[in-house]
Amino acid sequence: MADGSQEKQQKIFIVEDDLDLAEMLGAYFRAQGYQVTNAVRGEDAVTAISAEAPDVVVLDIRLPDIDGYEVCRRMRHSRRTQNIPVIFLTEKREREDKLAGLELGAVDYITKPFDIQELRLRVRNSLRRARLNTLVNPVTGLPEGQLVVERLEQMVHQPDWGVVLAGIRGLDKFRDRYGFVAADDVSRAVTLMITNAVQESGGVSDFVGHTDNGDFVVVTSSDRCKKVAERCLVRLQPSIQYFYPALERQRLHELPEAERLIVRVNSVSSREHRFNDMESLFASLQEHVG
Repeated sequence: MADGSQEKQQKIFIVEDDLDLAEMLGAYFRAQGYQVTNAVRGEDAVTAISAEAPDVVVLDIRLPDIDGYEVCRRMRHSRRTQNIPVIFLTEKREREDKLAGLELGAVDYITKPFDIQELRLRVRNSLRRARLNTLVNPVTGLPEGQLVVERLEQMVHQPDWGVVLAGIRGLDKFRDRYGFVAADDVSRAVTLMITNAVQESGGVSDFVGHTDNGDFVVVTSSDRCKKVAERCLVRLQPSIQYFYPALERQRLHELPEAERLIVRVNSVSSREHRFNDMESLFASLQEHVG
């Protein structure tokens, strides 16, 4: 049975400037049941991957414009593409080259010349690992994706519920300025503060997860909803300055709001609203978020 013959056809994006090799790989993986897209240049790959995210990227390091490392780096800067598995395909064999790729979050690394069967197995294994990880955010450990969708769909049809939406705006610019490690530290710290707020003001059955855009969502009851939202704001607001390096905290007021980390918390409950679907629910949350 072909690897890509699952109910949903999986998408492979191949970035390779050797046209003969790219054509061979495309034909091979299409025969395996995958949907295959190609790019020769790194800039074209970044644009196409951002427009329609594939399930896995096979990425050559040597490209005619930006190199594969830069393509991977840009993918990791975007929430939409940061968790797509990347397999580096390259002639480079030095340990430093491999470490550079792994440091950027590549899941695998294969050198030319390679065995096509080995590459097929590496692609298959990367996709399997990715499927197992799609339900949990790799940085915060909180549920996301289908787990959150199912919980919210179940909630809106119940008579009593409350939802808190909490987030930190400006994290992408913060990541650009201070790096991935600092941004991930912010996400983990916010996770801890929100889960502690739920423990203090929520209930044992309350649910904490991520929305598609990375905000935190808390599912609670109507009577606890406002308390949880207030507790989240109390914990998060004073902490923002400490996410920045010590020498820059005194100058934060000089930055325009669009370039600072900003706390946003809002809540709605069944006492105030009735919604037939999640789209209406989140439209109300986003409309009054502050």
